[in-house]
Amino acid sequence: MHTPLKPQPHPLRQNARILLAALVGTSVEFYDYYVFATATALVFGPMFFPKVAPSVQQIAAFMVFGGAFIARPVGAIAFGHFGDRIGRKSTLVASLMLMGASTVAVAFLPSYEQAGLLAPVLLCICRFGQGFGLGGEWGGAALLAVEYAPPGWKARFGCAPQLGAPVGFLCANGLFLILGLTMSDADFKAWGWRVPFLLSALLVAIGLWVRLKIAETPEFQEALKHEAPPAVPLGVLLKDHWRGLLAGSAGVVACFALFYLSTAFALAQGAGPLGYGRQNFLAVQLAANLFLTAGIIAAAIWSDRYSEGKVLAWGAGLGAVIGLFFWAGLSSGHLAVTFVTLSVTLFVMGMSYGPLTGWLTELFPVSVRYSGISMAFNAGGIIGGAFTPGLAQSLVDRHMGNFIGLLPAVAGVVTLIGIGWARGQRARLALA
Repeated sequence: MHTPLKPQPHPLRQNARILLAALVGTSVEFYDYYVFATATALVFGPMFFPKVAPSVQQIAAFMVFGGAFIARPVGAIAFGHFGDRIGRKSTLVASLMLMGASTVAVAFLPSYEQAGLLAPVLLCICRFGQGFGLGGEWGGAALLAVEYAPPGWKARFGCAPQLGAPVGFLCANGLFLILGLTMSDADFKAWGWRVPFLLSALLVAIGLWVRLKIAETPEFQEALKHEAPPAVPLGVLLKDHWRGLLAGSAGVVACFALFYLSTAFALAQGAGPLGYGRQNFLAVQLAANLFLTAGIIAAAIWSDRYSEGKVLAWGAGLGAVIGLFFWAGLSSGHLAVTFVTLSVTLFVMGMSYGPLTGWLTELFPVSVRYSGISMAFNAGGIIGGAFTPGLAQSLVDRHMGNFIGLLPAVAGVVTLIGIGWARGQRARLALA
């Protein structure tokens, strides 16, 4: 008599705690990041740069915002070193703590009127700390999900940290919306904007509680059985896997360009010169954020069915096309048209963001994978995200808003080039 086989648990249910750890941690990290982005669009210009013209104030605030993108590759190198040497879990805990501390510190910063030049200097330091922490966060969370994934589930597991982006955005902008509805504009600018930064401490505590209860990834543990980790992972990465680093960096560019155009830049314009009103525009962005979530999930499902590279290419190509109509939709004067514009843009951004975890991990061996995907993701962030809001703002100031579409179009071409380079790198790894 045969004993009936027990039904195997569903992969998502079996690994629920791991996926939750990847999702919660990146949600906290992106919450911290978007709180800063929202405050940049709404508050930081006049508060920290009051001595210059309003348009220059906004550009200066965006430059501080972009400074984190310079810090992110530095954080990727530092955290990637330890992530490849001692493991994913411990490194993720450290990155989360640094990011949280930097965010909470912003709540206590003095204004320019109170401290002079020291105020924007301290703001830059806090922003650098955010970027440094996030430089190590995303790569570790991505590996936590992907290196636990069973065959055929890599992209769907890999979308767990990606969903931290819309969750963090929803929490950050939702909180700003609530504050704006429950207090006067004067109170909001005087002290209300500090509340979301303070609340980061609670979210970080939740993230740490979840992450401290997980084990190291199976792939990393298995790799340690065969060989010791490299003494200097960065050296091995640059010597033997620089092609993958270039390909991965290029492949990331499109999603960053699309995202920061439709979030930080769009909010600065919609709540300011375009005259939609801060609360109305925040509500529109929050609703459009649901389409980012849908785009990430759809892209993950399609990636496991077809391939990450193909879906990423679809997202980059569609993003280049949508960019041509972005400014016309944003500046249409009708919130409904603006909502459609942001929704479509964020859905397509999700298509170019959802496949990245699985796609990037295929470019590097386990021994240098944390360093590789972290550096590629953050280097691509500099190209696609750090300067895009400022460049777009400069075009608007020169009455050249219709040329904003060139930014995601160029970014899309760069990503398509990276996808082409990646094919050769994967073939080299398969032969190694």
